[in-house]
Amino acid sequence: MAAARAADAILVAAPPGDGGCPGWAALHGAELHRTRPWVGYLSTTGVYGDRGGRWVFETTPTAPMSPEAHRRVVAETAWMSLAEACPIGIFRLPGIYGAGRSALDRIRTGDARSLIKPGHVFSRIHVDDLAAGLERSIRRPDRAGVYNLCDDEAAAPAEVNAYAAELLGLPRPPETPYEPEALSPMARRFWAESKRVSNAKAKAALGWRPLYPTYREGLKAVLAAGA
Repeated sequence: MAAARAADAILVAAPPGDGGCPGWAALHGAELHRTRPWVGYLSTTGVYGDRGGRWVFETTPTAPMSPEAHRRVVAETAWMSLAEACPIGIFRLPGIYGAGRSALDRIRTGDARSLIKPGHVFSRIHVDDLAAGLERSIRRPDRAGVYNLCDDEAAAPAEVNAYAAELLGLPRPPETPYEPEALSPMARRFWAESKRVSNAKAKAALGWRPLYPTYREGLKAVLAAGA
C-alpha cells in the first residue's frame, strides 16, 4: 500500500482469475485519491466478442464470449469506478508481438499454422508501440479513459505467416482449412472471434501513432533487431 501511494504511475498487467483482478484486490483500498497516481489496466479486445470482421470502437458495447473475456469486463468496470479518484486508463489490446514472440519464431521452429477461414482477421500490436501508447497516456492524465491500442491493419494469420516466411527465405507453412473440432478449446475460442479494431481514439486524444502500422513494418523491425 505504501509503495502504491508513493507511485506516480501504476500499471496493472496481471490477468484476472476466478477470484477477480489481483491488482484490484491489492490496490483498491490504497486511498489512491490522496496522491492521484495514473493507473493503467491492460485489458483485451476480446471484450468485444465476435464482430464478423467488422470494425469495433471504444464505444462498441462489450459482448465477451469466453470466461476470460468476461472477467476482463468485470475488472474494467471495477477500475473505472475509481475514475473520479485518479486518472484511470483502460487499454484494450489485441495480440502482442515483438522480439522472441512473433510469426518469425513460429516459422523458424515449424510451429506456424496457416488455417484458412475466409474473411477472418485479427488486429495486432508491436510491443514497442504498446509501450509508447502507455507513455503517451501517462503524460496526459487529463485524457484518461478507455483506449484500443493496436496497429492500423487487421490481417489473417495465414497472410502474416506467409510474409514472415518470405522475410526468412523459408517455405510458407501449408494452408489447411479451418476445422474447429481439430483445435484445442483455447484455439477454438481464439478462432471464434473476428474483428477489426480501430485505434482512432488513441491517435486523436493521445497524439499516438504506431511506429509499426502493420505487421510488415513490425516483422521487419523484429528481424533487423536479430530476433
